[in-house]
Amino acid sequence: MVLAIGVFLATLVLVIWQPRGLKIGTTAVGGALVALLLGVVSFADVITVTSIVWDATLAFIGIILLSMVLDEIGFFEWAALKMARLSGGNGNLMFVYILILGALVAAFFANDGAALILTPIVLAKMKYLKMKPLAMFAFLMAGGFIGDSASNPLVISNLTNIVTAGYFKIGFWEYAQTMFLPNLLSIIASIAVLWIYFRKDIPNYIDTDHLPTPESAIKNMTMFRLSWWFLALLMVGYFIGDVYHLPISVFALGGALVFLGIATYFKATKPIMTIKAAPWQVVWFSIGLYVVVYGLKNGGLTTYLAGVITQLQGMGNMYAVIGTGFLSAILSSVMNNMPTIMIMDIAIAEAGNNALAYANIIGCNLGPKMTPIGSLATLLWLHVLAHKGVKIGWGEYMKVGLVITPPVLLVALLGLL
Repeated sequence: MVLAIGVFLATLVLVIWQPRGLKIGTTAVGGALVALLLGVVSFADVITVTSIVWDATLAFIGIILLSMVLDEIGFFEWAALKMARLSGGNGNLMFVYILILGALVAAFFANDGAALILTPIVLAKMKYLKMKPLAMFAFLMAGGFIGDSASNPLVISNLTNIVTAGYFKIGFWEYAQTMFLPNLLSIIASIAVLWIYFRKDIPNYIDTDHLPTPESAIKNMTMFRLSWWFLALLMVGYFIGDVYHLPISVFALGGALVFLGIATYFKATKPIMTIKAAPWQVVWFSIGLYVVVYGLKNGGLTTYLAGVITQLQGMGNMYAVIGTGFLSAILSSVMNNMPTIMIMDIAIAEAGNNALAYANIIGCNLGPKMTPIGSLATLLWLHVLAHKGVKIGWGEYMKVGLVITPPVLLVALLGLL
C-alpha cells in the first residue's frame, strides 16, 4: 500500500507540474512502468485496465477530433457570437447565455472540448468588448465551472461518464434518462450560484454593436450546414449502438473520422494537421494513470472505500447517494477525478450497489471544481488561459471553487433521489 501510494503521488505531482514540458501521457506511462517494476501491479492488471478504458479513451479522442473540425469551420465562434448578439447588450443576459452555451458544448462535445475550444473564443470576444478585469474574471470562471458541472447528461459528455458506463454496462439511453434531472438541476443551480457570487462584477450593459456578425465567423458554409445534419445522425447512431451493444467509440471516433473526411473533401480542413493536433497524449495518460491507480486497488484502498459506502447504505438511500457523491467529490479535488472515478467504481461494485455509480459520476464531475488539480479539463482550461496571457492563481481559484461547488453538487445529487 505504501509503495502504491508513493508511485501514485509521484505520478500525480509530475502530471500537474509538468517539469520541462514533460507530457502528461509520458508521465502516466512512466508511473505505470515503475508500478509494474516494483510489483505494485502485474501484467494481468495492465490487460484488465486496458480492457476497461480503451473504449472510453478512443471515444474521447473522437469527440475532441470532431470538436476540432467544427472549430475550424467556425461552428463554435458562430455560436458564441450568436449568444452575445442575443443578449442585446444586457450584461446579465450575456452571462447566462454564455453559461447555457458552455452547458451545450459540454453535453455534446465533452467538458474538455469546452475547455480547449470555447475558452479561447469567449476570451477573445471579451477582450474585443473591452471588459474590465473583474468582469472578465467572472465570465472566465463561470465558463470554466459550467464545463464540468454540465458534463453529466450523456455518456459522451465526460471521460468519467464513458469509463463508468462501460464498467457497469450502462446503456446510452438508460444513462441519459437517469441523468436528465440531475444535470438540469446542476445547470440551474450553477447559473444561480455563479450569478449570485459574481453579480457585482457583471456589467449591466455591454456594447455589442461592434461585434462581428455570427455569419462572418463561418469559414465554410457548406460544411456548416452539413454539420447540423451530421451531428443529428451521429446522435441517432449512439442510440442505435446502444440497442446492439456496440462500443461507443465506434460512433464517436468513427463518426469523427468520417466527418474529417467530408471536411477534407470540401477543403474545410487540413486532415494531417488536425489529426496531429488531436490530444493523443490523453490515450497514454488514461491507460498509464489507471494502471497506477489499480495499484491502489491492490493495496486495499477500494476495499476500505467499499466499507465506507456499505456504512452509508445502512443509513438509507439518501445518505448513500449524497455521501457517495461528496466522497467522490472530495477525493477528486485532492487526487484528480480520473483516478477517483476508477477507484470509486471498483469500490461501488465491491459494495454491491451499482446504482451509486451515478452519484459517483456527479461527484467526480463537480467535485474537481473545488481545486485547480481536480480535473484534466480544469488543467487544460488553466493552460489555455495562461497561453493567452491570463493567469489565475490557486488561491484565487479556490476562493471561488470552494464556495460555489458544494451547493451545486448537493442540488445535483438530490436529482437522483
